[in-house]
Amino acid sequence: MKIPIEISARHIHLCRKDIDILFGKNYQLQILKEISQTGQFATQETLTLINKENKIENVRIIGPERNESQVEISITDCYKLKVTPIIRISGDIKGTPGITIQGPKGKVQLKQGVIVSKRHLHISEEQNKKFNFKNNQTISIKVKGERGLIFDNVVVRLGQGNNLSFQIDTDEANSAGIIGKGEGEIFRLD
Repeated sequence: MKIPIEISARHIHLCRKDIDILFGKNYQLQILKEISQTGQFATQETLTLINKENKIENVRIIGPERNESQVEISITDCYKLKVTPIIRISGDIKGTPGITIQGPKGKVQLKQGVIVSKRHLHISEEQNKKFNFKNNQTISIKVKGERGLIFDNVVVRLGQGNNLSFQIDTDEANSAGIIGKGEGEIFRLD
């Protein structure tokens, strides 16, 4: 079975407290477009990431609001910002580097929350009936083509509202020659 591949570009997840600081009290993020995972969306608003004199502008926010703010960037972005790259599953931010986020109304200094997202496969309970994966199981996914390769250490994220999608960052997509969207196949169960 073919597995759809999506490229997850750098982005920011924000908690309510930080939205209020960055955009003003009770500001509501504006939806630019829905994304593949149920209830999630890219916003019209963008922010700037700053670490000392290094910065990346126009970083998209992904909604809805989270309990804690976090930043997901590529290893290449880490080099540009001079931030130590730490690969984690989204939401696992304890002990990760911090960064300054600049918005139109203010700045937020995150003490932690900068991660390089671990490659992962979103899948619903219904879709999983074909595979019988366990949540947090690691698998390998093969991508064919001129720059074809095998992605090892893919974490299965089984859950309500998940839609089948193998998500990788821009560095990983570039290494496999994937532009826009791609597809792969299950190669191995670890």
